[in-house]
Amino acid sequence: MKVLYFAWVRQRTGTGEEEIELPEGVATVGDLAAHLCARDEGYQSAFENMSIIRAAVDQEHVALDHPLAGAREVAFFPPVTGG
Repeated sequence: MKVLYFAWVRQRTGTGEEEIELPEGVATVGDLAAHLCARDEGYQSAFENMSIIRAAVDQEHVALDHPLAGAREVAFFPPVTGG
């Protein structure tokens, strides 16, 4: 599965994208974020406040409890503002 990181999430993780194989037990977007958070301090910093992280699965905005079954791409990004 391709995982994409945008804006300060990318800066904190140190990467813009990566291919990962989902470990057993990772079934939702929130599970994936928790799994990534355990990697190192950069990921911990990026995912420390999940209430402000936004996610998309296959380019559709989703909640953290959205299932990952069949997904090809997950993106994590901060809230988007602008005019």
